[in-house]
Amino acid sequence: MTDYLESLFSLHGRTAVVTGGSSGIGRGIATALAKAGAATVIAARGRDRVERTVQELTDAGCRAAGVIGDLSTREGVRTLAEAVAEPFGEPDILVHSAGINIRPPMTEITDDDWDATLTVNTHAPFLLGQRFAPGMAARGYGRIIHISSQQAHRAFVSSGIYGVSKGAVESLMRSEAEAWGGTGVTSNTLVPGFVLTPLNARLQEDPAKVAELAARTMIGRNGLPDDFAGAAVFLAGAGSSYVTGHSLFVDGGLSAH
Repeated sequence: MTDYLESLFSLHGRTAVVTGGSSGIGRGIATALAKAGAATVIAARGRDRVERTVQELTDAGCRAAGVIGDLSTREGVRTLAEAVAEPFGEPDILVHSAGINIRPPMTEITDDDWDATLTVNTHAPFLLGQRFAPGMAARGYGRIIHISSQQAHRAFVSSGIYGVSKGAVESLMRSEAEAWGGTGVTSNTLVPGFVLTPLNARLQEDPAKVAELAARTMIGRNGLPDDFAGAAVFLAGAGSSYVTGHSLFVDGGLSAH
C-alpha cells in the first residue's frame, strides 16, 4: 500500500519553485510540496517572510531554499528565473502563486494599475513557463500549476483588472497544456474561493462580507491556505499525468451555486 501511494504522490527526487511561496496559498502549497519530498525554492519579495518559511521547512526536515525577487518587470522575472534554478537545479514543478490585487472601480483604473497587474499576475507566469517548460519536456517530466480566481469565471466584488488577469492565466494554462502535450509536461490551474490570506486583507475588514462569502459555500466556511495542500501535491505528482488543461476548483462548493 505504501509503495503504491508513493508511486502516485511522492515528490522525492523532484525540485519545485513556488512564487509567492512565503505567504497565503503559496505558502500552503510550498509547505505541502516540501513535506511530500520535493526540494522546494520559495520565491518572493519579502526577505523576512521568505527566511521564516524556509527555516520552518528545514526545521521540519525538508529541503528548502529562498530567493528574493521582484516579478513587476520583465528583467526582474528573468533575473528571478535564473536565481531559482541555482539552489537545487532546474525545477520539475513550477507553481505561480505570486499576485497583486489592485481593484479600483473600473472608471478609475489607470495605465499603471493595468500594467502592474498584468505584469505580475499574467506576464510573469508566461515568462517563467517559457524559461522552464522546455527543460521539463527534455527531461520527460514537468508540472506547471497556476493559481487563478473565481473572478476568471464570474464578475463580482469589483473584479476589474484582477479578473482580467486571472482570466488570461486560465487561457495561458490551456495554451501551455496544448503546447506541451505528449512531452510529460502538464499545466493546470487551482481556482480558490474566498481564502483568508494577506492578499484579501482589505475585504476581511468587513466581517459581514466575510460571513456572507462563507455562507455561499457548501462547506460553510471560507478557505485556508492548508486547503490547497492535497490538490497541489496531486497535480505535482505522477498520479496526475493524464490531467492537463484543467481548472480545479478548491472553493468549498462556492462555484456550484
